[in-house]
Amino acid sequence: MTGTDLVAVVDINQELTALARRHKGAGGVGIQVLNFVGGQAENLLERLPDKVKERLEDATSRALNIAMRAASQSRGMVPDQKGWLNTAITTAMGAMGGAGGLPTALAELPVTTTVLLRTIQGIAFEYGFDPDDPEVQKECLLVFGSAGPLAADDGADMAFLSARVTLTGGTVHSLIARVAPRLATVLGQKLATQTVPVIGAVAGAATNYAYTSYYQEMAHVHFGLRRLSEQTGISREDLVENLRVAVRAL
Repeated sequence: MTGTDLVAVVDINQELTALARRHKGAGGVGIQVLNFVGGQAENLLERLPDKVKERLEDATSRALNIAMRAASQSRGMVPDQKGWLNTAITTAMGAMGGAGGLPTALAELPVTTTVLLRTIQGIAFEYGFDPDDPEVQKECLLVFGSAGPLAADDGADMAFLSARVTLTGGTVHSLIARVAPRLATVLGQKLATQTVPVIGAVAGAATNYAYTSYYQEMAHVHFGLRRLSEQTGISREDLVENLRVAVRAL
């Protein structure tokens, strides 16, 4: 192995370790939210009325469609914001959504989803990808396919990281149909925390803070892996396996 090869290996390992730290820390705030509102992620959905649970997937699909149009259209008018500012904005929206209980939380859902998607697009741009490219737009949507900040299983996150989306693999609409069921569960947990009696506004703010932090970190991991794959020629699937090892090592 030459000196150049050794440096390349070290650089790859450094990149993977940095991404592993992001991945590991992504759900940390979510655990604090669960402790705050009381209960486990899997039983949060039981707090929602049956009618809401039945309509959740449709509401999520609509929110994603609205977010896709609004986020793309806004790029020419509003510059990308710093991560802390995006988090502050969604945290404030979460507080307002939680203050009025379930009705305002439902109304806030597509707005928060739009801000989150726009944030993910901005991170894609940071890594050198064009958010107006249809393939990159699909990959931005795919970030919502991760397990969510309240999930304890890293396996689902790793599965989404190795997923491949190509222009020939279907339309944005078909991808939304694929992502919506998983995101519906995640957003259902978010709605449930916002309906906690008395502390709804505080819970809404804390939840949105956790969700924004989580999806920003997962977007960094997602597009960091894609860039690393393009720079090194290593397949993304192999990089994901190496990332899995790095996460476990932490």
